[in-house]
Amino acid sequence: MGRMHVDHLTFAVGSAGLKAESDRLGALLGERFRDGGFHPRFGTRNHILPLTDGRYLEVVEVLEHPAAEKAPFGQAVRARSEMGGGWLGWVVSVDDLHPYEERLEREAAQGSRHFPDGRLLEWQQIGVKGLIADPQLPYFIKWESEPSVLPSALEGDIRLDRIEIAGTRSRVEDWLGTEIGDELDGVRIKFSSEYGQPGILSATFITPNGKIKI
Repeated sequence: MGRMHVDHLTFAVGSAGLKAESDRLGALLGERFRDGGFHPRFGTRNHILPLTDGRYLEVVEVLEHPAAEKAPFGQAVRARSEMGGGWLGWVVSVDDLHPYEERLEREAAQGSRHFPDGRLLEWQQIGVKGLIADPQLPYFIKWESEPSVLPSALEGDIRLDRIEIAGTRSRVEDWLGTEIGDELDGVRIKFSSEYGQPGILSATFITPNGKIKI
């Protein structure tokens, strides 16, 4: 399947809204989120916090927009927000989506984000429907824009140390198409609550001020 990179984590806002949720998480981590922009194909917008190792943390909000009703990502964000918000999922970037398109028997969706300054970020993604059906599963992304506009071009001081997932390792490995052991791409992956509601239980970050679990 080629190289897999744990690219980012997504946190869906609750009733407080995007700014308040970003401010709350930023206060916990000791860093300020920045305005990421608008996803016209999904009917969502986000704030992002760059992390080390080419990763980032995303806080996302669904908008009253026609695309949000049709796009699986918009549907997923709305459903999680209506449950009060919280961890939505994790995302793995790859160099080639074709193996996943063949396995899932559908084509990747085109994604884009318009920056507040007018720049455009583009990518392809697949697997959001899998996340909706079974939230322990990541979805897959292939970045298409030049490196200078990718989130990985932004430098951060906070490291993603561990993701704790309610689910089963074998299920995630089947989905990824590879064994992951105790970690994937330098991020520790812990599975627990095998028979509970699947999904991300928590993420642990190493910050300049110590270890923070959210």
